[in-house]
Amino acid sequence: MPSLLCLVAHPDDETILCGGTLALLSARGVAVHVVCLTRGEGGELGEPPLTTREQLGAVREQELVCAVQALGGKSLTFLGYIDPPIGPDGTLSAPEHNPVMLAGQIVNCIQQFRPDVVLTHGSNGEYGHPAHVLMHAMTRAAVAALVEEKAEHVPAFYSFAATYPDHPYPRLSNPDDPADWVVDVTTVLDRKEAAALCHRTQTALFVRRRSQQAGRSLTVREVLLTREAFRRHWPGTEPDVLREWVDGYVHDRRPTTAGSDSPSVVVSLPSESDAAN
Repeated sequence: MPSLLCLVAHPDDETILCGGTLALLSARGVAVHVVCLTRGEGGELGEPPLTTREQLGAVREQELVCAVQALGGKSLTFLGYIDPPIGPDGTLSAPEHNPVMLAGQIVNCIQQFRPDVVLTHGSNGEYGHPAHVLMHAMTRAAVAALVEEKAEHVPAFYSFAATYPDHPYPRLSNPDDPADWVVDVTTVLDRKEAAALCHRTQTALFVRRRSQQAGRSLTVREVLLTREAFRRHWPGTEPDVLREWVDGYVHDRRPTTAGSDSPSVVVSLPSESDAAN
């Protein structure tokens, strides 16, 4: 069974940045495994508040369980890092970490799940979030280590939120990652919306900025991206595994050449039959 390992920094990144593609892949028989760096302990509490600061991590863990189920994911793993609170001036930061240990944890996840594809944040961290940048750098380091040691299994390495001309919301793209191709996810927008609505503490955040720009209150569905763009980082040769998986939904192909670069907690997700009981 083909499989993909999606590594994100916070609950909701998996949905907002690449949830449509994850839903497409799961519907096509790809086993989607999600790994999350933190439980989003530093995020918003909701409007009005739905929990306390002390309980936010536990609440957002369950929100992510809900979202991964909605997207058809097979498993969810938390790496156990603590998401720092947003600073009084809006400053964002990455969790305290040991780079060698974190890269080693990602290597362990790759060895555990043996994915064909590893997918993570873009090199700029989308809107520059240090935790997003960290996940890209540590995933790159983990894949590079496997390549260097000539490991038996090395997955293809991609990032989401790549940039392309006329991107509808450039803030959620990475200017240094030109898209190799763009996926149209309108056919699974219902599933992406369902996953986004799982993140109840964050829905006000999802719509706030875009509503201000539009001059009216927007719904969560209205702010979801219907096209998701990807950059292939390794290998730079064919086959382009992830593109082959979404063949038929690729809206646009960019003729770019990908460059070559060199203890976890697992939450088990019930199957659809289990959930129905």
